[in-house]
Amino acid sequence: MPTLAPELTKDAPDLAKRAACTFSGADGYASASKSKADCATIVLSALTVPSGVTLDLTDLSDGTLVTFEGETTWEYEEWEGPLFAVSGTKITVDGASGHSLNGNGAKWWDGEGDSGVTKPKMFQAHDLIDSTIQNINIVNSPVQVFSINGCDTLAVNSVTIDNSDGDDDSLGHNTDCFDIGSSTGVTITDATCYNQDDCVAINSGTDITFTGGYCSGGHGLSIGSIGGRDDNTVKTVTFSDSKIINSQNGVRIKTKSGDTGTVEDITYRDITLSGITDYGITVDQAYDGDDATDGITISGFTLDGVTGTTDSDADYAIYVNCGSDSCTDWTWTDVSVTGADNSCSNQPSGITC
Repeated sequence: MPTLAPELTKDAPDLAKRAACTFSGADGYASASKSKADCATIVLSALTVPSGVTLDLTDLSDGTLVTFEGETTWEYEEWEGPLFAVSGTKITVDGASGHSLNGNGAKWWDGEGDSGVTKPKMFQAHDLIDSTIQNINIVNSPVQVFSINGCDTLAVNSVTIDNSDGDDDSLGHNTDCFDIGSSTGVTITDATCYNQDDCVAINSGTDITFTGGYCSGGHGLSIGSIGGRDDNTVKTVTFSDSKIINSQNGVRIKTKSGDTGTVEDITYRDITLSGITDYGITVDQAYDGDDATDGITISGFTLDGVTGTTDSDADYAIYVNCGSDSCTDWTWTDVSVTGADNSCSNQPSGITC
């Protein structure tokens, strides 16, 4: 049961939403979900969440503060998740010093990611308005970590995701750190990501910023893949002041052949690459298809200060595969990625590969 602040009494029901509630142990997850509407501050202290259930903090009262303390763990079951879900307006999700959210991913990892054993997604941040997620430490998610969808003005600050244990025997797979869709005004600052898939994948949305990031072991900073969804528009995105190391890809835009959509006003600024094994910079309009097509346009694509190296046996340092008329108005300055060869087709005039 929650521990309520002393000022909460039967004579002062108007103070109910000012209560500070602490939930802990094996039964705390259920009490937290049941009592969440009564708490202005929710402290989740060393919870153990049973198998096959979500730690559900959706539809919180406006202005609720959620703080994780100690180690939160989830028990094993084959299911889709999510392990944790939160939604509401003016919500803050924070982590106390020394805390961790341990997804116990090794119990699910089989090297097949979205295939094989059914694995739960980790952290569902849907329908958050004017909200903040900060100082969160996540270890060993079973599969994708943050699902950010339907959000309007969300700040994600100083988050660390460490799925490096999944590198052992290549068991971790599809462990995207941040998947973003149908959201506006999302800013991710000072994130650290060790994983085996996209560090960031923006599938749709507008006014999205990722800055001060460190990405290792995955597929880099990605737009897409775009196409085949209800929302296929990505507009006004900035990646800046970030490092991608020991990863398959660095900068990537991927759109599906034969589909329609819009990718517009995309900027990568001051991005450093090292130890890239496949593609340093890639724009591929034939993702999951045979031929690059014109149905998804890529315009206003700016690279400014994108530098670094790929392995000598990487596929390409720079690879561009555009449809015949779909890539327009690109500006590349201070771009230098060396190591492997380049290959470009149908790039806009003025872009040299």
